[in-house]
Amino acid sequence: MTGGATAVPPPSGAPHGGTADDRSIGEIVGSITGEFSTLVRQEITLARAEATRDAKVAGKGAGMLAGAGVAGHLFLISLSALVVIVLGRLIGYGWSALIVTVVWAVVAAILASRGRAELKKIPPPLEETQKSLKEDAQWLKNRNS
Repeated sequence: MTGGATAVPPPSGAPHGGTADDRSIGEIVGSITGEFSTLVRQEITLARAEATRDAKVAGKGAGMLAGAGVAGHLFLISLSALVVIVLGRLIGYGWSALIVTVVWAVVAAILASRGRAELKKIPPPLEETQKSLKEDAQWLKNRNS
């Protein structure tokens, strides 16, 4: 050692190979806080990037499903017209158009009825919360009486 200084042995358990950290506790806590802050910002940035990517993929999928719905609708219209033409040659175009229209009306009625029945199975929104609030209100009334 130069300058005649004597070496001070590091405290036992000093980090990083026996060299003492000269920082105060406040500096260490500040450093940890800063690093934690940076880590949180990086995680938020990553989450945003993933959410953006997933939203783009979901948007493409939804657009394709909408296109498939339009194409399916046009298919049914074309198929209905074909059935009207084929039946029209056998029984007359007026009757064939009426038959196809009635068939679609029956299909629509059945689907509407089944859909309505399925929607009735859904419980009211926040059913448990409403029940709990009513119990709380009853408890308050009994307490104040």
